[in-house]
Amino acid sequence: MPIVKKLATFAAGLLVSASAFASSGGNLQQSGTDLGDVSSLQRGAQLYMNYCSGCHSLKYLRYSRMAEDLGLSEEEVMNNLNFTGAKYGEQIQVSLTPEHANQWFGKMPPDLSLIARVRGSDWIYTYLKSFYLDESRPLGWNNQLFPNASMPNPLWELQGLQHAEYGEPDKATGDRPVHGLKVATPGKLDSEGFNQAVRDITAFLEYAGEPAALKRQNLGVWVILFLVAFTLIAYMLKLEYWRDVDKH
Repeated sequence: MPIVKKLATFAAGLLVSASAFASSGGNLQQSGTDLGDVSSLQRGAQLYMNYCSGCHSLKYLRYSRMAEDLGLSEEEVMNNLNFTGAKYGEQIQVSLTPEHANQWFGKMPPDLSLIARVRGSDWIYTYLKSFYLDESRPLGWNNQLFPNASMPNPLWELQGLQHAEYGEPDKATGDRPVHGLKVATPGKLDSEGFNQAVRDITAFLEYAGEPAALKRQNLGVWVILFLVAFTLIAYMLKLEYWRDVDKH
């Protein structure tokens, strides 16, 4: 039964992801993340902790594991990336209580440990860039990729205030589709700088979804080198054996 439940959960995640992709018209932007870029992962960790960790936990990732993988010291992590008072070996949780979450958002914001594996890096990258002001929403924000998302733009300070460009109203429903987004009030970063910031956060979430991927990539190089060396030795051994066979 546990296996069946896991398969059902995985299938449901794929359906939700496919639905979101279809609703966006398939217009996902390429994130261009690189897990080999440790500097990008370090910046992503800093940005995530400052702008996202207040509401979203990473309960499958420990501060100590993050420090080891990203080349950070315990002091750097505890002083700059830990805002909940958790111990060095504990998981990354949030200080937000369920009561406050229900009051502000209607529910507890989801844990994002596996969001990159469920949605994909391109989806995260596009989502974080697709917020726009919408007075009809309870929190004053909406999202082009994920309409009626129940959260504000966490990066508005960096991006600025973005407005939607609407198309002609639908004759049946009267709804006006969002055809584009435009930053009306600039933020702290220009377009290129903001794109890099979002890319860094996306890369960090991609890493958080599978921390072992960093070590697996490094180990993969040695495995390939071993296979090449083993193949060469096997080929030379084959030549030696067949030399005796050919003589007879």
